[in-house]
Amino acid sequence: MIQIRPVSDLRNKFPEIESTVNNGQPVYLTKNGYGAMVVMSLDKYAELTDDIELKLDEADYAAAVSDIRYSHDEVFKRLKEGIDG
Repeated sequence: MIQIRPVSDLRNKFPEIESTVNNGQPVYLTKNGYGAMVVMSLDKYAELTDDIELKLDEADYAAAVSDIRYSHDEVFKRLKEGIDG
């Protein structure tokens, strides 16, 4: 079940939020009735970002071994062609 709590609970009910987060569920925090942030475990965050970090490392390596550079217009044109076929 989605956990939505006021940001004040982060201070006042930290053990409850910590328990929820440690069980693999994110906690959505609101401020003045509007979404403010999401709290999640480090493991869950790593699960979400590891693939991105790997791809960024691959891109850094590719840039280091090549002198070829593309403008953002060229990159987006190639992406669009790949999507549109």
